Amino acid sequence: MTPGDEHDYGESARSDEEHGYGRTRLRLPENDPYGGARRGGRSSSRSLVTVVGVVVLLIAAIAFANRGGDDSSSPSANGSTGDKPDATSTAATGTKPVDTKTGGIPTGYAHDAQGAQSAAANYAVALGSADMFITDLRHQIVDTVYAPDIAVSKQTALDTAYSSETFLGNIGLDKDGTAPDGQAFVSRVIPVGSKVTASSASNATVEVWYTSLFGLSGEASTNPVSESWFTTTYQLQWTSNDWKVTDFQQKDGPVPVGRDQQASTADDMTKAVEEFGGFTYAR
Repeated sequence: MTPGDEHDYGESARSDEEHGYGRTRLRLPENDPYGGARRGGRSSSRSLVTVVGVVVLLIAAIAFANRGGDDSSSPSANGSTGDKPDATSTAATGTKPVDTKTGGIPTGYAHDAQGAQSAAANYAVALGSADMFITDLRHQIVDTVYAPDIAVSKQTALDTAYSSETFLGNIGLDKDGTAPDGQAFVSRVIPVGSKVTASSASNATVEVWYTSLFGLSGEASTNPVSESWFTTTYQLQWTSNDWKVTDFQQKDGPVPVGRDQQASTADDMTKAVEEFGGFTYAR
């Protein structure tokens, strides 16, 4: 993962009503040139027909929903019926989230495909966090998520990348990786989904699709927090009774179409990032 590399329709509708938007007003002439004054009886009869039609449809729907005697509604072997889905069809699936952590990062995953997906999703969060820009915290993350024989070389490469004053300056950070006074640095990865594309007893390839927030939140920020979408493919190895990263490749997207929403203020963004914590992911 290269460095750098949730609609209230009610409020909108009320706003439209207050300003008169979304309503068409048609002023009819006092004298109808095609047949004289308008007749109220026709409107009343049409309204009556509409109401009757709705009532008939409602009665039919109720009768259909309560019909009996159909073989398809008889209980099946597992107690469910043909008309109603079994309760287990909407139950949560997958293994429980891990309950152990190393340096704040979830570890100790199941030795199976689901465990590999959980590991990849949680490691993506750690590798995309703002802690990666602080030397000591970055070393701890790398030692935790990477396989032991890979961690040393990755440490050196990442130190070079994250300590570049040019890179840090371009994103608005001080040379020690901290944000200027009055601003908050935001770097957060939010996994949307994951899938295993290859797996064996000792290795797994997992793709994680996620959105990320990155930038500086503050009135004086020249690099405001923005949203991006990526898919990262992780190569994982089962080592020391856990899944660990050996390599990864990142690509853009898939990117959804953005909605017409007003961007929040810098203060709102800073408050949200500080108050809303992350999750531990499990498939």
